Amino acid sequence: MPVRKVAVIVGSLRKESFNRKMAKVLLGLAPSSLKLEIVEIGDLPLYNQDLDDENRPPEIWQKFRTQIKGYEGVLFVTPEYNRSIPGVLKNAIDVGSRPYGKSVWEGKPAAVVSVSPGAIGGFGANHHLRQCMVFLNMPAMQQPEAYIANAAKVFKDDGSLAQDETRKFLEKFMKSFAEWVELHCEEIRPGHS
Repeated sequence: MPVRKVAVIVGSLRKESFNRKMAKVLLGLAPSSLKLEIVEIGDLPLYNQDLDDENRPPEIWQKFRTQIKGYEGVLFVTPEYNRSIPGVLKNAIDVGSRPYGKSVWEGKPAAVVSVSPGAIGGFGANHHLRQCMVFLNMPAMQQPEAYIANAAKVFKDDGSLAQDETRKFLEKFMKSFAEWVELHCEEIRPGHS
């Protein structure tokens, strides 16, 4: 099985966020068939279509678009803000989806891990993000779903996982995601990146 490059996009900008900790844990739990890399989104200026229409997109937008094109899958790790995804994550999705007809997300297999200190594990953010993926034509892994609740109890002080149950679940999740990526990379039609 070939090694597939996967972008990991973290929906929180906090350097010590639960979601960044989770992203780092997932990098360590990924099967050898996946090469995961965190792609930073915090410096992307807010999307303004005028800049694309006038053929003067910011260089950082172009760099981000080129970077995402180089990946074969995307793993989103996100908190929930106000029962939805954070604005910084939505902005990154918008930047990558434009200009119209040139979306860098097209056809890339994806999965979502939502992490929250609350009891429902970011359920709202997880499903709003899945709504975006439908429009972006990103095949989203259905099962297993990953809603990580009570995040303050999930990690030790060093950022590692506090419970073997959580580790086993995430290992299963990453194994399933590797299979999902492989399945959809084999199915990509000519013209998809």
